Amino acid sequence: MSDEAAVSEEAAAPTGPDGLPRCPWALSAPDYVTYHDEEWGRPVHGDDALFERLSLEAFQSGLSWITILRRRPGFRAAFAGFEIATVAEFTDTDRERLLADAGIIRNRAKIDATLANARELAGWAPGDLDALIWSHAPDPAGRPAPKTLADVPAVTPESTALSKALKKRGLRFVGPTTAYALMQACGLVDDHLETCVRRSAPPGARGTARSTTTKPQPSTQL
Repeated sequence: MSDEAAVSEEAAAPTGPDGLPRCPWALSAPDYVTYHDEEWGRPVHGDDALFERLSLEAFQSGLSWITILRRRPGFRAAFAGFEIATVAEFTDTDRERLLADAGIIRNRAKIDATLANARELAGWAPGDLDALIWSHAPDPAGRPAPKTLADVPAVTPESTALSKALKKRGLRFVGPTTAYALMQACGLVDDHLETCVRRSAPPGARGTARSTTTKPQPSTQL
């Protein structure tokens, strides 16, 4: 999440209202607590699920993540649950609908990139996106737990390599910073601070985020 650094870069994990220590950004807005505790940093697998995360990270470019998080239900409805095969069949009428949908970020370039990425991914073999992304996960043994947000990078050699690999395969809006935010969100790296409750949780308690998307209800304005 590239906007985390906006929250006291030198801070270690502060204690929340429940007495548990969390990454500082998780306590900067109520919406973040559940996302931090239940999703961020947990392994995500499945082409559709990863397409969603990649798309949302691209939409976040230049914005705060909270803006995207609060509109995620609208994004899921507007983009058919981010089912690659369905989005790949979107027409010009769908594009105009998206540009008029107040439930999402109505950025023409980002919408066009999402549609183009879906069309590109529809031609990949099942599991290819999952395999390509996860092939760039660094060895956790070589990554000490960050003590403060200042220890959390925005770009790494692995995210730069992932960005290049995705671009080589025809995907758009996948720069190194976006690629690293994806790696953080989808559990390729664990950037929870050393003293964060999610870092110290037993492996089984960390769980795995959803690997498939559910069919959404018709889009509504948020």
